Amino acid sequence: MTPAHGTPPRHGHGLARRGFLTLCAGAGLGAAAACTPGPHREAFRPFGGQGGRLRPEAERDAPGTADWRVRSAGPPEAVAAYTDRVSVTPGQECGLHVSTTASSFRVSAFRVGWYGGKQARRIWTSPRIPGRTQPSPRLLSATRTVRADWPATVTLDTTGWPEGAYLLRLESDTGHQRYVPLIVRSVEGTGRTVLLHAPATWQAYNRWGGYSLYSGASGAYADRSLAVSFDRPYDGTGAEKFLVYERALVVLAERLGIPLAYTTGVDVHRDPSVLYGARTVVCLGHDEYWTPQQREYVTRARDAGTNLAFLGANTCYRRVRLEDEQGAGDRTVVCYKTSYRSDPYYSSAPELVTTDYRSPPAADPESSLTGVLYEGYPVDAPYVVHAADHWLYEGTGVRRGDSFAHLVGVEYDRVTPAFPTPGQLEITAHSPVAAGGRPSHSDSAYYTAPGGAAVFATGTMRWVEALVAGTGELGSDHGMDDRTRTFVTRTTENLLRTFALGPGARHRPAPRTNVAEMYGGTV
Repeated sequence: MTPAHGTPPRHGHGLARRGFLTLCAGAGLGAAAACTPGPHREAFRPFGGQGGRLRPEAERDAPGTADWRVRSAGPPEAVAAYTDRVSVTPGQECGLHVSTTASSFRVSAFRVGWYGGKQARRIWTSPRIPGRTQPSPRLLSATRTVRADWPATVTLDTTGWPEGAYLLRLESDTGHQRYVPLIVRSVEGTGRTVLLHAPATWQAYNRWGGYSLYSGASGAYADRSLAVSFDRPYDGTGAEKFLVYERALVVLAERLGIPLAYTTGVDVHRDPSVLYGARTVVCLGHDEYWTPQQREYVTRARDAGTNLAFLGANTCYRRVRLEDEQGAGDRTVVCYKTSYRSDPYYSSAPELVTTDYRSPPAADPESSLTGVLYEGYPVDAPYVVHAADHWLYEGTGVRRGDSFAHLVGVEYDRVTPAFPTPGQLEITAHSPVAAGGRPSHSDSAYYTAPGGAAVFATGTMRWVEALVAGTGELGSDHGMDDRTRTFVTRTTENLLRTFALGPGARHRPAPRTNVAEMYGGTV
């Protein structure tokens, strides 16, 4: 990790706005990062001959694979793995680090998409690979960081893999299975809708090895990790945050056939070129942890005319750093939270101190980008439509006051006039909630930026979950039903199709400012 009194990390975030706008007008091609193969090279190549079909839209109606789900995870030690890259570009290699109590296992790579309703396609599968149980993880005491540090078991060659969101499914010879998520990212986003996946947030909540950014081995907040590493498996089935908060939106977007690009917040932090010339950036259902660099680049994209869609709540709430731990290459997510005075940069670089964006020592509330402010947890409340005639709700048949039970939760955002907002906002849904016994509201909000970009925030974390409400896909629907799924699906289709046309201000009416109507001078 960066020394406590070292020079703050430099990520090129001083890029001039004029330079960003100039690049947006160009082709927007980014360079793929160099690949460092794992120590054990056994590169497997895809089957099925992809030819040059690497763009997601070419995949929409390809034959799908119904058998892509994990059927039996088994005990945590049965099989677990992680990749040594959060993402790759097509053709890059990455190491897969596996521990299993089985004598052998197989890996299948499933690309998530529409695929005629099957929702995934097997792009590649391996032969049987000898299994072994890896050593116990290490705990770095200074930050209570868990690292597996297993040797690479196999090197994956992604030649021919189309860009997209992937689930690597490990299948042991004892019948147990587990996922490893992997994004095959796009290097160009010009003219496309960029889906922005949130691995920093996945990792923040990951309790593999007994520690997350929320709790430690005792279960208490006080002994939580101050930094978490990508060099360990995810807990549970291996891909819970992706499955709950991201997968259903990927399937919907691919079904629509709009031009798509895929990336992650970690990759935008390192290189924003995929944003140049993009029509839209979509932040998915739970995208809480952002570096200042990621936030700056997304803000500049908005200012250059790229629409933004925030399909969750609690977005861009925590400021984090990505640091290099023992040569691992920015694979450590640092967030001191309420212990921010112990952050090594507290005195030397307050703008990099890892706490809530709205908090000192360098307060910069997320509402200046999203239009809304995170307010509470946990809640469970109906979503109440206010601006029923807004274009977002076309074809839904809603009227003012119509409600959709349980759609607001488990965290929510609201328009908060006391905090900075980006300009004239229209509240399209205004939903009464009570968090901790205090009455408030969750708001969906819409605004347009001077450069023509349109921005919409749902104000609820359950939006993407609602895309599969009533199907049993996630096991729990929080009480949401088919009617809610139909409403959220049509609204999301309206949003994605309109935003795919280009700057929203050029294609749809300006927001009708109504914040004073809702809140007056109140906070």
